[in-house]
Amino acid sequence: MSGGADLPGRAGGAQVRLVEVGPRDGLQNETLPVDLPTRRELIERLAGAGLREIEAGAFVSPKWVPQMADSAALLRALQPLRQAGGPLDGVLLPVLTPNLQGYEAARGAGADRVAVFAAASESFSRRNINCSIAESLRRFEPVLAAAQAAGVPVRGYLSCVIACPYEGPVAPAAVAGLAARLLEMGCAEISLGDTIGVGTPGGVCAMLEAVMQGVPAARLAGHFHDTYGMGAANAYAAYGLGLRTFDSSVAGLGGCPYAPGASGNVATEDLVYLFEGSGVRTGVDLDALVAVGAWISGRIGRPNRSAVGRARHKAGGPG
Repeated sequence: MSGGADLPGRAGGAQVRLVEVGPRDGLQNETLPVDLPTRRELIERLAGAGLREIEAGAFVSPKWVPQMADSAALLRALQPLRQAGGPLDGVLLPVLTPNLQGYEAARGAGADRVAVFAAASESFSRRNINCSIAESLRRFEPVLAAAQAAGVPVRGYLSCVIACPYEGPVAPAAVAGLAARLLEMGCAEISLGDTIGVGTPGGVCAMLEAVMQGVPAARLAGHFHDTYGMGAANAYAAYGLGLRTFDSSVAGLGGCPYAPGASGNVATEDLVYLFEGSGVRTGVDLDALVAVGAWISGRIGRPNRSAVGRARHKAGGPG
């Protein structure tokens, strides 16, 4: 599969789709509360920088993820901004819905795109959502049925596609089987997550080549964490195999409460710099995005984990 794919450096008029996960995946692990006005402003600023798909929240138990407890209120507050001519006109705001109860709450708050999440590791599945992989898939069935009846697209997240913090390396064949199952169940897209950020281009390509035996590249997204500084390199490798959708988080925000030692998602700034510098359009204004990263980092008192963001800011750029 890798031999005939265009590489970013010779892609010409190619483009990628970036799914910004900072407001949800990036902030969910913060220990100090991030208030609703800040999260709302973050989404507005990201949209102003050109991002057109921004993960807004998660309809999960506030007992386990207290940072997402006000997701319904946030989504309702954002709806007026999505009207024609508004600052979020045309911006997609997907949310996580792990079960039918979460799905119904999300729909009641105005959600028109949702996501479910599974893991390629039994141990991680039990730590993350308190059930086995098989049980998690059964929980998704009524969500997917309800979403299909309502015409709501569902994204399927698959964690630990390279390795698990509890079990070690994960076999590409296991990832491939679960990705194919999510597609069969009705997921419009499967986002493949290197949750603990230990992947390298070689391992990522081996995993993708297995997955793409049953799921076309057009239905896949790369979700890379940057624990070992490989996030952008892994995205570049995945692009070479045909992926055109990548998840990222402004300022590299993120982490996972069930993945000890894992750092944040690959920074959106770093992917924009990588792809735009390689002739691949992202539709994002890098200077505006750097300013957003500097703002949210200062607002929540976190260091900016984006190498591009730090370099541009230090050089006197925006933000």
